[in-house]
Amino acid sequence: MDPIRHFKFCPSCAQPQAAPATGRPFHCTGCGFVYYFNPVIAAAALVLDEGDRALFIRRAKEPAKGRLAMPGGFVDVGETLEEAVRREVREEVNLELTALEYFSSHPNAYYYKGVTYPVLDSFFIAKARNHEAVAALDGVRSYSWLKPAEIDLDDIAFPSMRAALELYLARSHHE
Repeated sequence: MDPIRHFKFCPSCAQPQAAPATGRPFHCTGCGFVYYFNPVIAAAALVLDEGDRALFIRRAKEPAKGRLAMPGGFVDVGETLEEAVRREVREEVNLELTALEYFSSHPNAYYYKGVTYPVLDSFFIAKARNHEAVAALDGVRSYSWLKPAEIDLDDIAFPSMRAALELYLARSHHE
């Protein structure tokens, strides 16, 4: 479901509205209020160890419950991508990132409680200190250190993550 279809009333003046076409801003015919449906921003990290294994989590919650994912999550208001990915990795797996390098971004659709949110996922390549401190915390059922080339891409939680992992594998084969 496109989030725009939920705007049956203007959030500013409460006048009933006909839902605009997908991809268009909401424009109130009464007061002129305009709302743009921009994507939500998220950040995730491919955390590598000394053996080039990557840290993957099994999601404990929907969407994609039980599937493999990189640790990460939504960017809070006032945060940079880097701050968000560091916070999310700390909250989900108890690791402090030391090296952090932007890698790529991919659009995604995040279905939650009857609404599909457009998301722009940003991916980083990272290193962490003290790998022994890793723990399954917020929203994480379990974690594993896996060789990226050995992962079944069909088990990856989101298409954007799959695209980032495919890009990582393609680039690592050319180095």
